[in-house]
Amino acid sequence: MSTILATIRGVEPTLTATHRRIAETILAEPAAVAASTIGELAERCGTSLTTVTRFCRELGLTGYPELRLALAAELGRNDAVPREHGLIAFSPDDPASLVLRSLLASDLRAMEETAAQLDLEAVDRAVSALVRARFIDFFAVAGSAGVAMDLHLRLHAVGRPCALWTDVHSAVCSANARDDRDVAVGISHSGTTAEVVEPLTIARERGATTVAVTNFPRSPLAEAADIVLTTAAQDTPFRAGGVAARHTQMLVLDCLYIGVVQRTHETSDQLLTAATAAVAKHRLPPR
Repeated sequence: MSTILATIRGVEPTLTATHRRIAETILAEPAAVAASTIGELAERCGTSLTTVTRFCRELGLTGYPELRLALAAELGRNDAVPREHGLIAFSPDDPASLVLRSLLASDLRAMEETAAQLDLEAVDRAVSALVRARFIDFFAVAGSAGVAMDLHLRLHAVGRPCALWTDVHSAVCSANARDDRDVAVGISHSGTTAEVVEPLTIARERGATTVAVTNFPRSPLAEAADIVLTTAAQDTPFRAGGVAARHTQMLVLDCLYIGVVQRTHETSDQLLTAATAAVAKHRLPPR
């Protein structure tokens, strides 16, 4: 079940100035908006009833009543689960116990919202593409590259031919070698990282199946992808961009990995067993 607040955050960067003002008001005070009439929200945002209705339809809703119902339902679900409120800011005097609780609450909420809005049919299509791929390219930089490396290494361990490219020159060279037998996966929280968008676009032009993992479904990276898998992370102080997204990205990529292993379980199990035996001699015995 998709969450309306995650949907609004995901499309916010692509909205017009007026629609963005409505989005910011909803995200800042969802409970107040859920209790407001369309006229009250329009007045608060300095716009018209028609503009609010158009904003709702841009979210895929029929109108303002559906928006209010969606907000009320989401707020009700959140109230039903006791939790710390999300991470807002740190002060130099915050104890480690408060920081830990805030980090845990923030990450749990982001992962729950990611799971709620993740398109499982898109996940299934991505898994099918990865299983039948002749070769798999991963394109990622900075924080997203660390998450991509984990999936790259795990798929490599179960016999999937793949490579991770964090340098754009190498990435575009590999993308140029792709065709309709291959898959390319671009991972970027913002979906605007040129070093990831460019090779994914080239891979698609060459005929490869392209997959985007991003927080923003209308981003350039999403536009370059045949299959879009979205996260629902929020930037917080000291944890912006890919740093904020890493746990939600890992959740999505874990779904891909498990899906591949499920569909290739006999071969994957044999390879994982052999890999475990191969590295066992490198483990020091207990004292």
